[in-house]
Amino acid sequence: MPPLPTTALTRIPGFRRLLTGRTLSMLATCLVPTALTLAVIDSTLSAGDLGLVLACELIPQLLLLPIGGVLADRLPPQRVAFAADLVRGLAQLGIGIALLNGSVNLLYLCVLSSVTGVGVAIGTPTVSPLVTAVVPHEARLRANSYLGTTRGIALVAGPGIVGVMVITIGVGWSFVLTAALFLLAATTLGGLKVTRHERPAGHSTFRGDLAEGWQVVRSHRWFWTNLVGHGVSNLTAGVLATLGPLIAVRELGGDTSWVITYQCGMVGMLLGAYLAPRLPISRPLVATSLGGAAFALPLLTFAVPAPTAVNSAAYFVAMLGLGVLNTVWQTVIQQRFEPHTLARADSYDALLSFAARPLGLALAAPVAATTGNAAVLVVAAVLVGAGSLGLLALREVRTMRFVTPEETAPETVPAAAKTADSS
Repeated sequence: MPPLPTTALTRIPGFRRLLTGRTLSMLATCLVPTALTLAVIDSTLSAGDLGLVLACELIPQLLLLPIGGVLADRLPPQRVAFAADLVRGLAQLGIGIALLNGSVNLLYLCVLSSVTGVGVAIGTPTVSPLVTAVVPHEARLRANSYLGTTRGIALVAGPGIVGVMVITIGVGWSFVLTAALFLLAATTLGGLKVTRHERPAGHSTFRGDLAEGWQVVRSHRWFWTNLVGHGVSNLTAGVLATLGPLIAVRELGGDTSWVITYQCGMVGMLLGAYLAPRLPISRPLVATSLGGAAFALPLLTFAVPAPTAVNSAAYFVAMLGLGVLNTVWQTVIQQRFEPHTLARADSYDALLSFAARPLGLALAAPVAATTGNAAVLVVAAVLVGAGSLGLLALREVRTMRFVTPEETAPETVPAAAKTADSS
């Protein structure tokens, strides 16, 4: 599926606005965890209090993501994205004002973190519907590459930006600026003029749409098996995120070793997202399976543990594979699900990812204390390698190709003749 030239993509009406809005929203999202950590420290709360605050943000995401998918399928996605970023912006503004007034407490942080989690659950499933509503079929792989690249930049830059803001203007003002980013993202995305996808004729209830979303996921074996594989990948990523820094500090010379390894991985992820539409990928799910299996490499090198240079190279390859995987996978989902079910399918993808990584973070250290770091890392490597490569046993995974515009049914592609809907 050859992508459009770069100039053609940037000239698509609404794409620059979509890219700008998503970049602002993602950057603000990446600022929140570090800012919350520093806010807890600044408020002399404990590490346990920090865990509670972060849990209060995560739990609404796990509970409400499928509901967010229903909302994004029933309503214009740009309006749902506007509401989600508006909610998150106001929550961050509330935390910032409390910190500036010196009146913040644990309960207050927990409540506003929960509100932030609700915003994440509502906003996350809107991404794919917005892409399909704005970007023509033949340009979506490149569009997802752009979005993946900016997401990677936000992940790399976010903690550093918070650190600079805290040093220069204080932690309270850092939340105010984060709120401003969310509010600007809300305004940008909310103003999108997008193609309105037609829903099937007939009345449907919210509860019925929720049940239908689960049925749609179950009906596509290639989809739910890949979700399981991606969940395993996220779980093992949590294992490495916990044990990798510990091993680097204790056995490989200190913090610098992990910082170098981590930054090499981030560069790899950016490069993977950039290269995805430029690689000769004819079997997309084969590519995503191989990309997921690559994460076994750093797990094995840290199990040794290998020198920093080897760990860095392994993590670079793993994250490069992840960058390709994310970009190609999003494109496949956008091609294979009908527009009126796309957000619900995407919500289950996000749900498994959001749940699996914290589980890996929570389990890695306690289990390693009993079995040793090497055993946990080797088992994680076997799990992610087998879980990803095992997907190739499915015929539909091995044979699936990108859908060309000629092959796509008319009802699954935004028609230019349909009436554009704006907020």
